[in-house]
Amino acid sequence: MTKTVQIKAGGGLAQNKSAPKVMPDPTNPRLTESVTGIDQTGAQVEIKVPVERALTLYLNAQEIVTMMTINDYPEYLALGYLLNQSMLKPDDVVTEVVYDDDLRVVVVYTERGTNFEEKLKKKTLTSGCAQGTAFGDLMEAVEGAVLPKAELRTSWLYRMTHAINTAPSLYLEAGAIHGCVLCKEGEPICYMEDVGRHNAVDKIAGWAWRHNVDVADKIMYTTGRLTSEMVIKTVRMGIPILVSRSGFTAWGVELARQVGLTLIGRTKGKRFIALSGQERIVFDQNLDFVAEESARHRRKGGDDD
Repeated sequence: MTKTVQIKAGGGLAQNKSAPKVMPDPTNPRLTESVTGIDQTGAQVEIKVPVERALTLYLNAQEIVTMMTINDYPEYLALGYLLNQSMLKPDDVVTEVVYDDDLRVVVVYTERGTNFEEKLKKKTLTSGCAQGTAFGDLMEAVEGAVLPKAELRTSWLYRMTHAINTAPSLYLEAGAIHGCVLCKEGEPICYMEDVGRHNAVDKIAGWAWRHNVDVADKIMYTTGRLTSEMVIKTVRMGIPILVSRSGFTAWGVELARQVGLTLIGRTKGKRFIALSGQERIVFDQNLDFVAEESARHRRKGGDDD
């Protein structure tokens, strides 16, 4: 089956009130499959596991990358990847996105002519799992970046993390998955999951660009580590606050401090640690009224999530 999607130009700064809210759909049969095995006692068990699919991205006539993904939002993933690699400019006119489900190919067509042959020769492998790549001009995203003056109320932080941890998700259904969530104050508005956190954040970037969503007052949440790649992609999108339930890398912290990104990690129950951009935080939540994280919603693996 071939799916063709027509897309107009995006990247405007005005908030689009009609942007669809996106939440995980763990009941989608395409996203998981059941497998059998044995447990530590030798008893037979059956569990659900996420399904990985290869997706090859073309920009006009040029093959860019093949990604391993759950492939629930190929159009958003394609647009977000190209935006975060600076192959698609915020003011570009995208005339069409074509997705072929049989061939597992997505093609983004632009009015502007493109040729990234030289750029594709000098890509850098990042610490992201699966196909996490960024190109040689990584630092373009942070050099001279000016992030919006936003605030983060701790009441929003605790309400947001509780809503994310308790929402139905592919992680709770099958595990082995990362999540990234774009939030407005304490409310998740775009919750994407994938086998790699870079894919999940790229899908958010594509969703926001496609629907002209203003991200200046938004919060990015990720279940994965706060690496240089996550910081760079958040800064490239223009989001001023990045939060994770996991830990930090030294370069991620250094880059966040360089651009004034509010960087908060190890956010579990009542606890969190801010290592950059602390001036945005407003401590308005009485911790006596914050519940600890329940065992059911606690992700395994700690800082290695």
